[in-house]
Amino acid sequence: MTEVLQKNDVVSVIIVEDYKLTRVGLKSTLNEYEHINVVAEAEDAQTGIEMIQKYQPNVVLMDLGLPGMNGLEATIKIKENSPNTKIIILTSHERGEEVIAALGAGANAYCLKDIAPETLSEVIRNVADGACWVDPAVSSVALNFFPKPENVSLIQSNEVQDARAQLTERELEVLKHLVKGKSNTEIAKELIVSVHTAKAHVCSILQKLCVDDRVQAAVKAIKENII
Repeated sequence: MTEVLQKNDVVSVIIVEDYKLTRVGLKSTLNEYEHINVVAEAEDAQTGIEMIQKYQPNVVLMDLGLPGMNGLEATIKIKENSPNTKIIILTSHERGEEVIAALGAGANAYCLKDIAPETLSEVIRNVADGACWVDPAVSSVALNFFPKPENVSLIQSNEVQDARAQLTERELEVLKHLVKGKSNTEIAKELIVSVHTAKAHVCSILQKLCVDDRVQAAVKAIKENII
């Protein structure tokens, strides 16, 4: 288990960002703070995962819009392999469903890229010490995706049970893989079925949950505790 950092401890950081100018600027800015040491950087998720395995940083700054594997998928994989590594999403994406999806994937903080450097440095320190943080600019939007207190009732519980009951055991299994960000090909391999069959299960899930795409299905599954 990772030890709690003391105030004077240096936080090791890896930056995963595809834009070189942003990446270099972040590294230069963050290394000005005595409590932060950027030990590596990566322009894509797969390289980032390899760097994380090599350096075992305290904190990862993760962009969402990465080429190939996106930041959400990368967050899930990192948390599976290195559960003690703290992940801060640093992005320009402001939609509430993306915030919830990122936190549901295991991210410890969600920051927008216009965050002040001093604030980001403190977020890094606090997250390394076990805190969670959501940028105030998106926190009110994100709250709209959580059940309101007056809705937490027997009726809501029954609605969740009804949504779960509509799905077959196999569809629930597929939904778990959707939440992990897996593709139809990966799901087919996991379940030892054809890609066509995996795709059919996904289409059925989207229809039964009344959502338009895989991300919305994953968000709904997390938000409503369907799985």
